[in-house]
Amino acid sequence: MLKDFAKKNFDLLLQAGQSNAEGSGFGDAEKPWTPNDNVWYLNRDLTITRAAETVDGNQIRSDFALGFARQYLQQGRLAEGRRLLIIRSAMGGTGFLDHHWGPEDDHRARMTEMVRTALALNKENRLVALLWHQGETDAICGATYETHYRNLIAFVQSVREAFNAPSLPFIAGDFVQQWKGENAEICAPVVEAIRAVCRDIGFAAFVETEGLLSNKQFAETRGQASDDTIHFCRNALYTLGERYFSAFAAL
Repeated sequence: MLKDFAKKNFDLLLQAGQSNAEGSGFGDAEKPWTPNDNVWYLNRDLTITRAAETVDGNQIRSDFALGFARQYLQQGRLAEGRRLLIIRSAMGGTGFLDHHWGPEDDHRARMTEMVRTALALNKENRLVALLWHQGETDAICGATYETHYRNLIAFVQSVREAFNAPSLPFIAGDFVQQWKGENAEICAPVVEAIRAVCRDIGFAAFVETEGLLSNKQFAETRGQASDDTIHFCRNALYTLGERYFSAFAAL
């Protein structure tokens, strides 16, 4: 029950966006996540569980917040007596143009409820970063540079205002390079808008994704078949999380 966590002090890591934030990476991982008592998930149903990879059929699914969390602990960012709570508000296949992340939309409302719930658990809880990965849906919907820039910068500003955190670090990342290359025309304006928001809004960074394999590319290295070019593979997600942490630490 949530009340069981009221006496614990948490650093809150807000993870939002669509499927690459939710975690859709499969395959082997060089350094898989080992669950521990320092890192927890706040799930979309408002339950709190120990952070862990997910069994999906006969495969394991991961997410990049775990790579970030591992670095957060190893680099001494978690003060003694505190724990890290990852607010898992991302949802696959969602964007601004399909009315999921706008000011009055469902996933924005759920995200806000989750953060407020986490903050209300203990007055010592504090929001430390917003990790965002999103934009593929908006690219598919034909977003222009101007539209995506306007929607995303308003989103970040509203999160900072809602939680009285004007310098809350905002970290966003590029798409899977394979999928972006196959869909260059629709991806270019969205990715450039994300880069520009990270440049313009302050306390923000954009993460590059060169060298990070898709699920399809990873499967091919094992002689297996997959048609999933839009999602980072499991091992790539760990590297992506490490890159997000490096960008966060450099702010």
